[in-house]
Amino acid sequence: QVQLVESGGGLVQSGGSLRLTCAASGSIANTWAMAWYRQAPGKQRELVAAITRGGNANYADSVRGRFIISRDNANNAMYLQMNSLKPEDTAVYYCNSGISSWNGKPGDYWGQGTQVTVSS
Repeated sequence: QVQLVESGGGLVQSGGSLRLTCAASGSIANTWAMAWYRQAPGKQRELVAAITRGGNANYADSVRGRFIISRDNANNAMYLQMNSLKPEDTAVYYCNSGISSWNGKPGDYWGQGTQVTVSS
C-alpha cells in the first residue's frame, strides 16, 4: 500500500507562485506515471500534468508554460511548481500514482488534496 500526502497549498495573489509536494510513503520508482489533478467546486476533475518514470511530462493546455511537474524517484516525491497563478487555478489539487495514459484511467492511489486559492 502506498500513501500519498500533498502539501504546499495556500492563499496567494494573482501572479504569484506555489510549489506543491506529493510525498509517498512507499517507493514510486516502479510507477510508470504519476499525475496532478485538480477540482474546483461545481467543475469536473481536471488532469493538470503527468510525468513518467523517466521524466517525460505533459500538461493541460490551461497550465502549459506556467506549471512544471517533476518527480524525485530516489526520495519518493513528486512536485508541481505553479507560476503566474490565476484565479481560475483555484481548486483542490490531488496527486495520483499509476495513471495509465494521458487522460486515461487514474491510478489507484490518491492523496487527500491540498487547497490552492488565488485571489484577485
